[in-house]
Amino acid sequence: MIASTFKALGLAAVAAVAFAGAAQAQSKSLTLGTASVGGTYFIYGGVVATLVTEKTGINVSTQQTQGPNQNLLLVDSKAIELGMVTMGVALHGWNGTGWANGKKYQNARALFPMYDTPFHFITTEKSGIKSVAEMNGKNVGVGPRAGTPGTYFPLMFEALGIKATIRNGGASDMSSQLGDGLLDVFAFAAGVPISAFSELEAQRPVKFITFTDAQLKTLQEKIPELSPSVIPKGTYRTLTEDHKTLGLYNFAIAHKDLSDDDAYKIVKAVMDNNDAMVKGHSAAKETIAKNADKNTFLPFHPGAVKYFKEKGIALNPKTMM
Repeated sequence: MIASTFKALGLAAVAAVAFAGAAQAQSKSLTLGTASVGGTYFIYGGVVATLVTEKTGINVSTQQTQGPNQNLLLVDSKAIELGMVTMGVALHGWNGTGWANGKKYQNARALFPMYDTPFHFITTEKSGIKSVAEMNGKNVGVGPRAGTPGTYFPLMFEALGIKATIRNGGASDMSSQLGDGLLDVFAFAAGVPISAFSELEAQRPVKFITFTDAQLKTLQEKIPELSPSVIPKGTYRTLTEDHKTLGLYNFAIAHKDLSDDDAYKIVKAVMDNNDAMVKGHSAAKETIAKNADKNTFLPFHPGAVKYFKEKGIALNPKTMM
């Protein structure tokens, strides 16, 4: 009797170990490419990873990168499964133009809309700089070379005939250099408020600078993927009026080989829990299903298409494959 009991317990233990092993083998782990510390991607990506992990059981971890350009390259090569991009960067990658230098990167698929990325400048009151034109000949930090601001601000300055000395680095590093007087201006683009900008204005008197109407018109003519954007007054403590500028929309992406079921679960977890997203970063107030129409060219993942169809969201026909 005792022997048979021990035998039964032994078999049960073996079965339990086998079950645990099978469960572990079936557990999924995905990596989400973000960006440098001090930027919105870094914070927002952490919120997405935590939320998806909690809601779906799919273990999502983040990987710090140089930003959307590198994210697209990593997802395209399947080095990581998930990433975040601005649609201007994705457009050049898809068509093989601009930074892509003739090579097309077409293995990524859109998952869900994130938020608008407005381009804006911050400087110290001490610098005396009051306009974009006065940045000619100045040292301007634009974040990582492979990020959206690192890609677009040099193009913007070229379009406007401004010869600034461009410096690259992480957002927190750029912030420190501006505070130390090593940079004259910190130019960046991310979901607002940008934490590095908020920290700067908490430490010293700062000034926000934007483009003139004529400059905005020139930039849209020469860089047509840029769209009108507004940073509402009060976004930063010292911003006392609406800030008219240009921006690019952001989308989460996945490799095309990600299963339809996993893609659907990820999109649903983020889209159905906006309150939790906004608690993580206020830019997520734009992370809503109706903004899926901000994507006009990048094919949506079939799992994402399923979700948006369920919600009655009409997608641009060019994004359906």
